[in-house]
Amino acid sequence: MSDHLIKPDPSSKIRMAITPESAGWTYLSYAIVKLGPGETHEQLLADQETAIVPLEGEGAVTIGEIETTLSRTSVFDEMPRVGYAPPGTAISVTCSSHDGSSFEFAIGSAPAEGRYPARIIEPTEMASELRGGGAAYRQVNNVLAPPIDAERLILYEVYVPRGSWSGWPPHCHDGYDGSPYLEETYYFRLDPADGFCIHRNWRIDEAFDEALVAGDRDCALVTKGYHSTAAAPGSHMFFLNFLAGELVDGERVTPPCFHDAYTWIEQDWDRFGWDLPRVRAR
Repeated sequence: MSDHLIKPDPSSKIRMAITPESAGWTYLSYAIVKLGPGETHEQLLADQETAIVPLEGEGAVTIGEIETTLSRTSVFDEMPRVGYAPPGTAISVTCSSHDGSSFEFAIGSAPAEGRYPARIIEPTEMASELRGGGAAYRQVNNVLAPPIDAERLILYEVYVPRGSWSGWPPHCHDGYDGSPYLEETYYFRLDPADGFCIHRNWRIDEAFDEALVAGDRDCALVTKGYHSTAAAPGSHMFFLNFLAGELVDGERVTPPCFHDAYTWIEQDWDRFGWDLPRVRAR
């Protein structure tokens, strides 16, 4: 298995933990935490901002002076309320379900100076758009991305119908071809959960090309290169992106660079389409 495909550890309440040291990058830390009833996760980072995204269940959350509940029935059923903590802010999350169920959430951090206050970001603040077309039609929700302020963190949630692609045309944000430098995680959920998806990272200027076959609750790392993701025909695909890198504040709107060989499709998503049968016996 590639070092860039992270599998969850069902024996630990911290299902996965990705750090700059483990990923071989500079900015982004990311974890999936699953708490049983009454269990608590605490964190205080002196020099990093942090975002908390509920995935399933209910938790009592304290961020500095803010006390609230973050909950979600499923990533496929509703948008999240997202907790944001600036550097030096104590965070406490306790599973508060009343039916014995667990609380699962994503939590990620990046270096910051403390320009923005602790707060809860509501779904009504999040921009949502439909992108692409044809076999690359998907919904993208900016759960912590412009117009929502943060220093380095950028978060998206993406919904991809079964048998479809996301990240098409392929794009990169590793400094190549003038692109900004951003590190990125793809955390996958599939519906039904027994499906799979394929995530590819590759460069065209060096011998780097990897195809990662991910299942439900797996996470793919984008350390460099162009990348795209495809959902197998049996399951719809959701993924949560955490990104962080050299872009700060308003620069977070800077787009990636797209692979020139494939951008033609944006002019006509049905161009070169086939009607079947393609060939017949004579």
